[in-house]
Amino acid sequence: MGQILAIDYGKARCGIAATDDMQIIASGLNTVQTSVLIEFLKKYFNENRVDEVVVGLPVDLKGNISEVETDILKFIEVFEKEFPMIKVNRFDERFTSKMASFFISQSGKSKKQRQEKGLIDKVSATIILQNFLEQRTR
Repeated sequence: MGQILAIDYGKARCGIAATDDMQIIASGLNTVQTSVLIEFLKKYFNENRVDEVVVGLPVDLKGNISEVETDILKFIEVFEKEFPMIKVNRFDERFTSKMASFFISQSGKSKKQRQEKGLIDKVSATIILQNFLEQRTR
């Protein structure tokens, strides 16, 4: 069994989280500039077995899809051509940034560390992945 990777996709940067090989625990992995995301994934997939990828679905409170979805769909199209053997899942990412900010604020990090956007992206990806895993076991 391989890992499941989550991507909190953004126009500038993407938060990345991964499970352990038993697909039990989600952990923040990295924050990557969107412009080099495919290169990062190539290297990661060469070094780790990944069975699936979860990409956040940006939905607002009213259920409307965010503007960034157009970019996400383009990314998924490139991803599926580049990595045809890896299944792509989508998962509602509503509230993940707010939850990430809350968890970071409770972690004891300094104000400067708490405001680092890359950290929020990485924690958001972890929340998306953990929620995906929990839904899967229900």
